[in-house]
Amino acid sequence: MLRSAILPAVVATLLLTGTARAEQVTVFAAASLRNALDEVATAFNSATGDEAVIAYAGSSALARQIEQGAPADIFISANTDWMDHLEENNLIDPATRTDLLGNALVLIAHDPDAAPVDLTPDLDLPTLLNGGRLAMALVDAVPAGIYGKQALTSLDLWDTVAPHVAQADNVRAAVAYVALGETPYGIVYATDATAEPNVTVVGTFPESSHDPITYPAAALTSAQSPATQPFLDFLHSPEARDAFTRQGFTVLD
Repeated sequence: MLRSAILPAVVATLLLTGTARAEQVTVFAAASLRNALDEVATAFNSATGDEAVIAYAGSSALARQIEQGAPADIFISANTDWMDHLEENNLIDPATRTDLLGNALVLIAHDPDAAPVDLTPDLDLPTLLNGGRLAMALVDAVPAGIYGKQALTSLDLWDTVAPHVAQADNVRAAVAYVALGETPYGIVYATDATAEPNVTVVGTFPESSHDPITYPAAALTSAQSPATQPFLDFLHSPEARDAFTRQGFTVLD
């Protein structure tokens, strides 16, 4: 009798647990999104009960992992080129693709009292570095490095400073070089400078000196999680917008 009395309660508990079962969505995201996207993921969990598991790295590294079959549901890139590459290879669902965010490119310094720098063709960057190096993300692969090289080339500064560049695997690593004093200056996104208290912004590159900094988001064609589209939708919610703007991103509608 005791067993028969307990059994219905156990079944009811299992049914309720199944109804409330949380889903998990895996997101591959550009390293520069870490602070804002962590906040968005927390808000998403509070609003839906589902969990976003986010892997951060340079967009190029993430795109290559997706090509190799890494299990992910969503990709958020720091430039359109890597998203275009995956779309051309039928690895993302173009119907889900949106341009989510914009950013700016800045010159940062380790010295909190560093003087502002005019980012013009007249700038003598090697002299400014004073024997040190200029931290940048990988200039031929990682978006922040690509944009930085574009800007320096546009201002006729690249050829003279190229031998003095210290390349990092991603933009957050480039910020760390400057924050730790390993390099006196670096070129990073404005949002990364906002997130790191131990660097000082000394100049902002003209928008005309590089391609627009655009962060597209899309679901992978191999996405399995039922929470994939809900998370993509949540990226456009007021909660997400607030998180992105607090970190200095421009929200693109």
